[in-house]
Amino acid sequence: QVQLVESGGGLVQAGGSLRLSCAASVRFFSLATMAWYRQAPGKQRELVAGITSVGSTNYADSVKGRFTISRDNARNTVYLQMNSLKPEDTAVYYCNAYKMYDYNYWGQGTQVTVSS
Repeated sequence: QVQLVESGGGLVQAGGSLRLSCAASVRFFSLATMAWYRQAPGKQRELVAGITSVGSTNYADSVKGRFTISRDNARNTVYLQMNSLKPEDTAVYYCNAYKMYDYNYWGQGTQVTVSS
């Protein structure tokens, strides 16, 4: 059964840090592009960061220099290290696993709240 289980969300003060984890039970995890998206109340879901099977990364302009995405293929896990958090980072964060012509899976989301 396919599962993407996010963890690590919570409440943090502005300037603080959190690390999100996503444990993925998907076929060929090492070949999948993994990504983190977020959705704030009243806003569309947006890409935060992505990492390809070969380790190439991309980030939303709003998080560049503050967030870092990484993956551990031995553990089928992707991480999002979030530093210097701002109130505008408050959102539900979703893990995504994408493999072309094969699958596009989403996790259930984890809430991140940054207080000012």
